[in-house]
Amino acid sequence: MATLLRMPEVAANATQATLQAWTKNEGDTIAVGDCIAEIETDKAVVELNADSAGVLGRRLVAAGQDVEVGAPIGVLLVNGETSVDIDALIAASGGSTQAQEAVAASAGEAVAASKTAAPQAVRIFASPLARRLAAQRGLDLAALRGSGPNGRIVKRDIEQAAAVPAAAVAPAVAPPAAPQAQPREALTEVPHSNMRRTIARRLSESKSTIPHFYLTADCRMERLLALRTEINANAPRKISLNDFIVRAVAVALREVPDANVGWTDAAMRHFQQADIAVAVSTDAGLITPIVRAADTKPLSLISTEIADLATRARASQLRPEEYQGGSFSVSNLGMFGVSEFSAIINPPQAAILAVGATQAVPVVEDGELKVGQVMRCTLSVDHRAIDGALAAQWLAAFKRLLENPLSMLI
Repeated sequence: MATLLRMPEVAANATQATLQAWTKNEGDTIAVGDCIAEIETDKAVVELNADSAGVLGRRLVAAGQDVEVGAPIGVLLVNGETSVDIDALIAASGGSTQAQEAVAASAGEAVAASKTAAPQAVRIFASPLARRLAAQRGLDLAALRGSGPNGRIVKRDIEQAAAVPAAAVAPAVAPPAAPQAQPREALTEVPHSNMRRTIARRLSESKSTIPHFYLTADCRMERLLALRTEINANAPRKISLNDFIVRAVAVALREVPDANVGWTDAAMRHFQQADIAVAVSTDAGLITPIVRAADTKPLSLISTEIADLATRARASQLRPEEYQGGSFSVSNLGMFGVSEFSAIINPPQAAILAVGATQAVPVVEDGELKVGQVMRCTLSVDHRAIDGALAAQWLAAFKRLLENPLSMLI
């Protein structure tokens, strides 16, 4: 018996998703576990796999269309089944395809547009006497400007126009020239992806509902840069500056556990391990895959995990558990030459660290002016969960770990 394929709930609490692409055509044979379509969530692209075998009888939704969770997207026929009233099957299920709804909506819009398309004639306000006198003297009412109430053309306007030579009247009464049409802006509209819409919604909610405050620290980086050079001289895998930063963030959270918290309206969440979300830029928007228990992992393993997560994030191949949750976020724009910025908190987390570039700047040591390698970091904090003194304590611990990097590796 034919069955309906429905949009699954591919992400927790999702109400809709985008059918990004069909991987099977109508009439194709489907085996259990075959990928039928690719579904785009707000964070990744996942495969829709068949739960039973059969033949794809009809695709009810076009690729690229947003579909509500539970709505029918296709019809799977039993092998050998040919004569099935698909429309009756859809009706019996209580659902209608979004393609049919879109056609109906388009037709309704066309009808509404046709009702408002008829042009309206321009009305000239003039008294009956003025109209008769204008006709007798061959004057065009449209070329006259009325002096009566609300611009109404009256007898004296006709008499004044008749008393002035036509050549003199024309410039005075001629209607203003129509404005030249302005060229249309050269632009292209790209529909929002589910990820971009989710980013916009969550960040707007965060900035408008969370009482952010900010602390900034300048970290001396000479020792860490020297240690990194020494490690990379013999390491099979090169360690990045960001790997050190994630490790330092995690160890600082272990040293100051009261800062490893999240806010909910019902309770304060105290996290038992440092799960660090690392911001990764993709073509579809920003995503934050998570290095779990980063405070317990060696630097080499953190480096390997970050590289793997970033690669799969840009390919939309992350699993939900790899980007959902986390206790603290890191956003690093130093590689773009950004010296300083403030990041927006990713709720229900209570803090995010914005990392700038390491730059050579003047510093004072023992009363002497020298050149130092300094990295500026700004901590954004949810004041509901973390007070200023506690945030300062955590930032001091983080700064100490960066400036004494061997201590974070022990």
